[in-house]
Amino acid sequence: MKVRSITALPVNIPFRAPYRFSYGSIASLTKTVIEVTTEDGVVGLGECADGNRAADVIAAGEKLIGLDVRDLATAEGRLVPAMRYTPWGNVTAARRVFGGVEMAMWDARGKTEGVPLYLLLGGAVRSEIPLTEYFSYRFPGADPGEATPADIARYCATMIEQHASTVFEGKVGTMSLTEEVQMVREVRAAIGDRPLQLDANGGWTLPTAREALTRLAPFNISWFEEPVETYEEMAELRLHFPMSFSAHAIDLPKAAALRCPDAIVTNINEHGGIARTRDFIRSCEAFGVGFRFHSGETGIASAAYLHLSAALEHVRGASQTLFHWYADDVIEGGPFALENGVTQVPTAPGLGVTLDRKALQRCHDRFLAEGSFPSGHEGGYGSGFRKR
Repeated sequence: MKVRSITALPVNIPFRAPYRFSYGSIASLTKTVIEVTTEDGVVGLGECADGNRAADVIAAGEKLIGLDVRDLATAEGRLVPAMRYTPWGNVTAARRVFGGVEMAMWDARGKTEGVPLYLLLGGAVRSEIPLTEYFSYRFPGADPGEATPADIARYCATMIEQHASTVFEGKVGTMSLTEEVQMVREVRAAIGDRPLQLDANGGWTLPTAREALTRLAPFNISWFEEPVETYEEMAELRLHFPMSFSAHAIDLPKAAALRCPDAIVTNINEHGGIARTRDFIRSCEAFGVGFRFHSGETGIASAAYLHLSAALEHVRGASQTLFHWYADDVIEGGPFALENGVTQVPTAPGLGVTLDRKALQRCHDRFLAEGSFPSGHEGGYGSGFRKR
């Protein structure tokens, strides 16, 4: 099970239509696909979530040649500085790179031993993973997009008709508050009493968030992700509003102390791989803080978070996904199916997915043509972002 080589390739996974959120718009997700090949010829798959990290992965991989893929502690010690900060390197970037490589090491181990990842993690407590159905204003693309509240409500109704979607989550903080209140009103009418969650990506100031939540409360919002940017601001909102809050920022001690947010929503790379994510989720359970996975991975990292969700009871409720928005993927048979509000956990060895070589090349060529995280619309990703 020793590492023979590590390769990496940046890819763009396109959306069927560029979606809008508080930072701007985005037409494709840029990821780095990693392959760890063992001396026995087994290929493990991993993924870096934060754009083109191919050169960093390949440079890091040189330090792991000859190492047993099960020796995660040694691998982490070689790639990640043993401190939270160092002036001689970027600890966050190193942790993310290791997280992608470590994912591939787990996959190679599972394939070598002939068992799925969830068994390596201790076994499954669930085989169907609940996921949200996303909605947003979207610019025209392969799909016509949605430009009005009525368009978005029709889209949600279509997802119920075609896929029996059960939990809806939508972007706010992109249009005027009056228009977004109308959007939520129409979505609520379209989805009935199904759970409705909203996500402002921290785009509102505290005064705007107070007004927004006051006007949106009548529509029974079950979760609100980042109506404001900081934990402290969310704790201030908690004094006046009963809905649950979630955030992407990771500070478990502060979340426990403030009793807000109710859940941390993040990906595997941010914690430095599958083992570290497992440990973080167990810590969340001990501190009484929820955990969910966020959207925006290829089928490789999506498979990893499905396995973790299957193996860890504390990953309750619906994590996020954009599966129905994807126009391509790098795995055979991808993107994953989302029907009746759930996706099945893969049961083949390792992550349970197989790389589609033609799709990988197609997605890499798209990256070369588009660059990282293209907006798909004039103005671009993050263009002119300011809190409202």
